[in-house]
Amino acid sequence: MNGRIDVAIVVPTIGRASLAELLGSLRADDAELLRRTSVVDDRRDTTSPLDVPPEVHVLRSCGRGPAAARNVGWRAADATWIAFLDDDVHVPAGWAAALRSDLACAPDDVAGVQGRLVVPLPDDRAPTDRERNVHGLEHAAWPTADMTYRRDVLLAVGGFDERFPRAYREDADIALRVLDGGWRLRRGIRTVIHPVRPAARWISLRQQAGNADDALMRRLHGSRWRDEAEAPPGRFRRHVGTVAAAAAAAGALARGRPALAGAATATWLASTARFAAERIAPGPRTADEVAAMTLTSAAIPFATVAHRIRGEIVAVGADALRPAVPTRAVLFDRDGTLVVDVPYNRDPDLVRPVAGAVEAMRMLRAAHIPTAVVSNQSGIARGLVAEDDLDRIHHRMSELLGPLGPLVACPHGPDDGCGCRKPDAGLVVRAAALLGVDPRDCVVVGDTGADVGAARAVGARSILVPNDVTRRDEIADADEVAPTVLDAVRSILEGRTAIRPAPRAPAAAGDGDGDVEPIVRALAS
Repeated sequence: MNGRIDVAIVVPTIGRASLAELLGSLRADDAELLRRTSVVDDRRDTTSPLDVPPEVHVLRSCGRGPAAARNVGWRAADATWIAFLDDDVHVPAGWAAALRSDLACAPDDVAGVQGRLVVPLPDDRAPTDRERNVHGLEHAAWPTADMTYRRDVLLAVGGFDERFPRAYREDADIALRVLDGGWRLRRGIRTVIHPVRPAARWISLRQQAGNADDALMRRLHGSRWRDEAEAPPGRFRRHVGTVAAAAAAAGALARGRPALAGAATATWLASTARFAAERIAPGPRTADEVAAMTLTSAAIPFATVAHRIRGEIVAVGADALRPAVPTRAVLFDRDGTLVVDVPYNRDPDLVRPVAGAVEAMRMLRAAHIPTAVVSNQSGIARGLVAEDDLDRIHHRMSELLGPLGPLVACPHGPDDGCGCRKPDAGLVVRAAALLGVDPRDCVVVGDTGADVGAARAVGARSILVPNDVTRRDEIADADEVAPTVLDAVRSILEGRTAIRPAPRAPAAAGDGDGDVEPIVRALAS
């Protein structure tokens, strides 16, 4: 690779077959650059591995959406430039050389360089409505289907906003924040091929969910965000008129005013017919296309308005979902923190969540904050638990609590001097790396001083959640203490310091990994 251009590639994926085509085209164009490629698996169910070349790095973002997947990828990458590609494109010959040329020509104040998308259309017929919509990407500004940013700029703006859950508007949002920060964006000379992939017949109806993201864009960037993002105006106002006509017709009919109901119905039908005609006329006009356009044109206005209303409601509370204190991930101890402590447990049937754990995990998922489990498991070193048992227990925990993220466990005993066992930093550092975050941006939640010590070892925030095995001196020494795991998560999301309950019992020593009898009760009053 050109020594002057330090670039890594990040590809978020949900396991589509087109991923293999992209990686194959990258290998054919520049095998060395393929070794600098990370694929971020955003599937919730990762039991079946991705089919990727061995030189490609695979990370996971636990089904949190493409914005979160890209954040995981760029935070884990060690490069000056991060090139984002979607998993449904492929690169032509010469793409890597053109990418390096684009970046080499970028002045210091240029934060990002866009590739040009080419969407092939059929030569033997008129394009369908979906093909025309995808073809519009050729004129889009700053799409992450092929967009490269400086890593230090991504760090400065906080990366992609994970409140955008779809592959929609998250690229426009980050571009506007970069521009607002005083940097420039430019278009490069490289091209990438974006075929129109097969899709469900009703894809246009499902895509209306993006109207919820438009509400968030308006709240974040003001009423002129479309002009600033070079986004087309859309048909939202017309759809509002169509829905209003239908509502007026229903209301007039309910009030026994048939003449008014008839006029409103005629307005609704005329508006719907006009919308359908605009979509049908440029297309191939096959029976299937005409039927799909007719039916979806009748439904789209209602779906659009419903999603926009939902988006406006969510956008009002959007700031509340963003922690006031930067928290990139929450790392939980396992036994006694998320699940009831069963010493040296090997039986998934004995797994029971602690009170509030299910709701705590739900709240973190709603706020799009990734999680992991960091656990001392000396039972492995003692021959009482097998590593396969840990996976079975973790799988059962995920069934009961929802997705938990990776399990990072220390299999060593207290006297092994391994460096990973809490209170050493190893587990926290490894979990943060798997999630693609800085360990200092994590919050460690656990029930012993070992959890607090591991957080301090990397400069992370810690919250102690005392239980029967927590010593009184551990409570007194903790930075923050919460009576329950749910209270701990609430304090994280609300950007406040957890409360400090007073201990009520004397203390005795404990190992902190589920292998001592409950001898101390130090719970909040």
